[in-house]
Amino acid sequence: MIQDAIKFAKACQACQTHGDFIHQPPQLLHSSILSWPFHAWGLVVIGSFKPSYSRGHVFILTATYYFSKWAKAIPLREVGAKQVANFIRTYLIYRYGVPYKIISDNALYFKNQMMIRIVEKYKFRHSFSSSYNSS
Repeated sequence: MIQDAIKFAKACQACQTHGDFIHQPPQLLHSSILSWPFHAWGLVVIGSFKPSYSRGHVFILTATYYFSKWAKAIPLREVGAKQVANFIRTYLIYRYGVPYKIISDNALYFKNQMMIRIVEKYKFRHSFSSSYNSS
């Protein structure tokens, strides 16, 4: 059955055109070692969704706690430095304390003057990763 599926995918033009391209060789998985609760968070923005959802929301800003994979998400109409900074303060720092590290992708709303001010004020590390799930 698996061979039939592979044979079909190789013959299917749409599968060859729109299939997943894995540009990295496979690597062994390694665990993240976290020193204390709420040590590291990952931030990512999902969207834009067309058509928009209720009240015109087209983006979802999510934070994932790396230890338990618990996630917090909010819908947004637009994504900017102010929305990201408010999310970090309100949903991460004020509720769970200052994290040691926040990891995000290289998007402009994570690389701006407002983020630099938050990092300096609360003294946590902000690092960028090429993929969301790496730490």
